[in-house]
Amino acid sequence: MSGVLPNQMIDRMISDNQIAATREISPAQIQPASLDLRLGTTAYRVRASFLAGQGARVSDRLNAFEMHRVDLTGGAVLEKGCVYVVPLMESLALPEGIQATANAKSSTGRLDLLTRTITDGGTEFDRIAPGYCGPLYAEICPRSFSVLVRPGMRLNQIRFGDGQAVLDDAALTALHASTPLVDGPAVINDGLGFSVDLRLPGSTLVGYRAKPHTGVIDLDLIGHYDPRDYWEEVHSDTGQIILDPGAFYILVSREAVSIPPAYAAEMAPFLAMVGEFRVHYAGFFDPGFGHSASGGTGSRGVLEVRCHEAPFVLEHGQVVGRLIYEKMAQVPTQLYGAGIASNYQGQGLKLSKHFKA
Repeated sequence: MSGVLPNQMIDRMISDNQIAATREISPAQIQPASLDLRLGTTAYRVRASFLAGQGARVSDRLNAFEMHRVDLTGGAVLEKGCVYVVPLMESLALPEGIQATANAKSSTGRLDLLTRTITDGGTEFDRIAPGYCGPLYAEICPRSFSVLVRPGMRLNQIRFGDGQAVLDDAALTALHASTPLVDGPAVINDGLGFSVDLRLPGSTLVGYRAKPHTGVIDLDLIGHYDPRDYWEEVHSDTGQIILDPGAFYILVSREAVSIPPAYAAEMAPFLAMVGEFRVHYAGFFDPGFGHSASGGTGSRGVLEVRCHEAPFVLEHGQVVGRLIYEKMAQVPTQLYGAGIASNYQGQGLKLSKHFKA
């Protein structure tokens, strides 16, 4: 059956050694439609980001680009502006026809922690070819904050699929008609469009901008840090803000999104030419996100935005991204927000879980 593989099928892949690991895989790693990946014990500081390339191994490329190695065993700081490659604990022996896609976890993206998966023979970041057999590596580049990491930390996740399961616009329109996917009019054009909210009710606060010179963030500490030490509040009473080049922002979507149990979604940029900014996204939305089946009433999408070469005026209601919906191969036996640790069900404008409310 084609579609995104749910938690019960991922569990079976682990039992069949199609997913292996140097340390036993914990049930807490298995999400409704993805598997969390864990950092290994060594980080390689490299001169530049790279892909292995067809027919080449990541280990061979490390020999060419490695500057030094960092032992993560007792905890180590990955410094802002540097590029690291970390072998992951998990490895794959995918059956023919099963491909995979990786992405940063929500909390990783909200820290502007660029994390991408690379593989032997890989020619794209975060895309793993059908039948791939070999190790997995995380490329990590802290952009706004230096971070303290340890082996076993979960910065990215992997989603498995069988065949083509993306809903075209006609199927997405029909799904929205039967089960509303947003709480207002649906803008459907190569996916479900979503826009930025710069008129939050009862407040001029519309977002946060990362401060340029801050302390280290220990990724194991939850609800620990004072947001004022790391973020500047962004206020607007006009429904617009001006994005500064090079700055990183946390904003929120105007739409409250719902992912029905038989579907998963991935966030993607809207158009490269929409403006001088990019939504730096942690892109997986699990089945049940914002859906009534798991106690949700719609959840806003948090937008991780970085401005590029020129200052750019961002307007309330401007479309900045789209959700690509895919069918699940089976309905998951667990849903986002229903009996599992889901930090962002029912969210609005919200920083990562490491900061105090």
